[in-house]
Amino acid sequence: MSTSNLTWHKSSYSSGSSGDCVEVAVTWHKSSYSGSSGDDCVEVAACPEAVHVRDSKDKTGPHLTFTPDAWAAFVAYARNAAA
Repeated sequence: MSTSNLTWHKSSYSSGSSGDCVEVAVTWHKSSYSGSSGDDCVEVAACPEAVHVRDSKDKTGPHLTFTPDAWAAFVAYARNAAA
């Protein structure tokens, strides 16, 4: 796995001091429906408890978080709407 595709986040269970800190990494994957010319790019990071979605052109900007069930329902809806 390439570490350049990882985004690290400090765990909410870590203390605010410089002591015991835990960081968690998520791997972002560009949607296969995103263009290769830098337009309309969506990236997804799937975790056991959540699916994160962001705009690849604004990696430090806001992102959406879905439950795995809500994400699966959205993907099924989008797949049917595109058919």
